[in-house]
Amino acid sequence: MALDTVSHASSTPDFELPFEQLGLKADEYEKIKGILGRRPTGSELAMYSVMWSEHCSYKSSKVHLKQFGEKAPQSDALLVGIGENAGVVDIGQGYAVTFKAESHNHPSFVEPYQGAATGVGGIVRDILTMGARPIAVMDPLRFGAADAPDTKRVLPGVVAGIGGYGNCLGLPNIGGEIVFDETYAGNPLVNALCVGVMRHEDIKLAQAHGAGNLVVLFGAKTGGDGIGGASILASETFNTSKPTKRPAVQVGDPFAEKVLIECSLEIFAEDLVVGIQDLGAAGISCATSELASAGTGGMNVQLEKVQLRDPSLSPEEILMSESQERMCAIIEPSKLARFMAICRKWDVTATVIGEVTSGERLHITFNGELIVDVPPRTVAHDGPVLTRPMSRPEYLDSLKSVVLESIETPETIKAAVLKLIAAPNIADKSWVTKQYDRYVQGNSILTQPEDSGMIRIDEQTHLGIAISTDANARWSYLDPYNGVKLALLESCRNIATSGAKPLAITNCLNFGSPEDPGVMWTFAETVRGLADICLEMGLPVTGGNVSFYNQTGKVAILPTPVVGVLGVIQDVRTRTSISFNESGLELFQLGNTDDNFSGSEWAHLHGQMGDRAPHPDVDHETRLVKLLLEAQGLFVAAHDISNGGFAATISEMVLKSNVGADIELPAEYIPGGVTAGLFAETPGRVVVAVKSEDVAALQKLADEQCIPMHKVGTTGGDLLSINGASIPLTELRAAFTETFPKLFG
Repeated sequence: MALDTVSHASSTPDFELPFEQLGLKADEYEKIKGILGRRPTGSELAMYSVMWSEHCSYKSSKVHLKQFGEKAPQSDALLVGIGENAGVVDIGQGYAVTFKAESHNHPSFVEPYQGAATGVGGIVRDILTMGARPIAVMDPLRFGAADAPDTKRVLPGVVAGIGGYGNCLGLPNIGGEIVFDETYAGNPLVNALCVGVMRHEDIKLAQAHGAGNLVVLFGAKTGGDGIGGASILASETFNTSKPTKRPAVQVGDPFAEKVLIECSLEIFAEDLVVGIQDLGAAGISCATSELASAGTGGMNVQLEKVQLRDPSLSPEEILMSESQERMCAIIEPSKLARFMAICRKWDVTATVIGEVTSGERLHITFNGELIVDVPPRTVAHDGPVLTRPMSRPEYLDSLKSVVLESIETPETIKAAVLKLIAAPNIADKSWVTKQYDRYVQGNSILTQPEDSGMIRIDEQTHLGIAISTDANARWSYLDPYNGVKLALLESCRNIATSGAKPLAITNCLNFGSPEDPGVMWTFAETVRGLADICLEMGLPVTGGNVSFYNQTGKVAILPTPVVGVLGVIQDVRTRTSISFNESGLELFQLGNTDDNFSGSEWAHLHGQMGDRAPHPDVDHETRLVKLLLEAQGLFVAAHDISNGGFAATISEMVLKSNVGADIELPAEYIPGGVTAGLFAETPGRVVVAVKSEDVAALQKLADEQCIPMHKVGTTGGDLLSINGASIPLTELRAAFTETFPKLFG
């Protein structure tokens, strides 16, 4: 980018500033000149370029995202909503929980280990800045075809980065997803979610109040890694036909972050900060402008006081650096000495770099020269707002229905089940999850491969939370409005199946280029669908993330709106697992099956997509959640039916505790016969295991909620028997567990 030439150019009026190299469009550059009433300095141009990038400004999505506010349901639980680093909800007993998901997609393709590691580090700091102790992470991941050479490069590095950073922080990784599809080739999705806990009175906000209060930068020193980083890297399409801007990916140090966490929590405990912001994308440019913009005045910053790892960095590079493990705090002068003492105790570098003013400008000087003089809101919050052209994609008019052979005989049933559970999207993921510490801190109640991750919050009362992340990108491809609804409903089912009550949501919306009218239409429909169903179900959107430009050349990823749902469980000792460990239990399917295979894994394995996503039945799903919570004490085990259909669900249940089952799918309630009964992914279904003496009580509750309840089998033995097909658990396990080691070693 030749950033070192920008500052020199700013003093030469006839030298053309390289705004296009920094990702700005010509009209955006003209707007900056209009705001300032003059040509920007090189440092101002650097700030605007990163803060007005798609990644930081949400310029293509703002007009649609406002629906989350316009359609927001009333919620007594919501304490902090959209607009802060992360949303905060009340879970009772004086506890507040904050959670959020972010994307680190393009950096993870360029440098898988560091891209994924710093994605974890960044979302953890977002949670920390709310005043919370981070307690768990999750990672929904998408990759290209499992056997593609580049997937073999990217996936192991991403997994190692997530595990390496999270394990060093001492944070359990309690859930997520791993999905393969050809459209993610060259553009993996690496989404990271973190959850933290605090008392209500400990909530912190990113605001700079009080003229005379000090601006303190603390944490790691600033280096040349990540200059422009995620802010620009995530704001352009990868293109294989021409050179592409690929700024340096940030380099993470989890041990520095662990010390920073403990240092920050001690500072919070003594109420030493007025406002706080982490330094992620856009670095100092973001922290100073956002704090000032959200506050009541201006800010003066002396950039030469920033402690550097590389003394050769220019002012523009210091402003744009996305070096990790850094925080910016607003401190009252009377509390500075104690703040600094705590930083020294933890060996954390801390430097006063400026102060809050009573003015309305953000002034940044470097060695006495004024290099930035801007209204902070124009940088941080009042950037470009684009109304992109939209049009319904043409592919929706050429979709074809799924055509599959009927599977009825014991031989074909066995072969089909073994084929399904060996497929990369269904197969055992323990090759990955074993690289994550799932139980550190000792409060993990449920972790992968359970329907949701569950963490104990209070060791005396056993209050806990559950989190699930879900997305069915194929359904969103077929019907973006209903596809995201189905993702939210699945996530709610996963929460309720575990025994928790859904309370609030976050999201990470991953799409192709917003410059493509078809992609933009799909995004708009997705946001509309998510806002509508959240209003209908009374679930507030606490925050989220938009990731555009996820495509290589003209090939966009499948639209992938990842929806994370947070639930509360009053006593984690009553949670329900997916596994049963005793014989003689009766197995029931709650909910009916239809014969729509569109978007299913079984259709995908046969090279087909289909033509229609399922229609979400919100009323049925709401009643099903209520039934699952009311009947929780009756379940020995429960497992949501989703990806892979009934066949995947029952296979996972029997293999978890190595207890078999005798299954007989009654054709009279399945329109598509045994084939649909096994492989259709009809939403709104759960398999439950109950003791014989509890069947009548469950039936009564199911009848009250008008939820169909079908007997499908009993537990016991060392076989999975399905309509006469006998599959030894040893053979089933081999098919289930051998895929990932064969693919990734």
